[in-house]
Amino acid sequence: MSQTMSMRAYARYRGVSDGAVRKAVSTGRITPNADGAIDVARADQEWQLNTDSAQQRGVHRPVPNEAIQSVKQTLADSGVTTHGSGGSGSGMGGAVGGTGGNTTLLQARTANEVLKAQTNKVRLSRLKGELVDRPEAVAHVYRMARSEREAWLNWPARVALQMASDLQVPPHRMYTLLESAVRQQLIEIGEMAVQIN
Repeated sequence: MSQTMSMRAYARYRGVSDGAVRKAVSTGRITPNADGAIDVARADQEWQLNTDSAQQRGVHRPVPNEAIQSVKQTLADSGVTTHGSGGSGSGMGGAVGGTGGNTTLLQARTANEVLKAQTNKVRLSRLKGELVDRPEAVAHVYRMARSEREAWLNWPARVALQMASDLQVPPHRMYTLLESAVRQQLIEIGEMAVQIN
């Protein structure tokens, strides 16, 4: 016959409070005997099967590797190291270390708080006018380049007559030479790769 205990004795045996055992009985996670005693072997098995380990204190669910890698990348971009267990310069006390198998929810939450702080810093910089919208800046540069190109293409027609008169050459000849030179210059400028980082 298996060993039986009172609820209070079973609570001491499991290392939990009396209330936790009473709650397990009332919610049906463990079943007491007809006399109210707890069959230890059966109760241990039922406790294991019917208890959500994620709800237990001191037990942390692992965080997926993809989430950890994403947080590590974000922190690395900001200059915070993610290795070790809180050595100098870690910035987070080793809050994001190892792989997803041994990284806890608490550590992921800590990393999330760092990410929130960085996001708020960027928002504040934008509100202060220290940052510009990238697509807007690219469009502005494009408009400026196009305007500059149009100005250069119109320049030979504006100055060719005056230059031809000053140099005493046929106006049409001056215009074609200037236009050819300007177009060649614009082609060379257009071949340069512009990078906006």
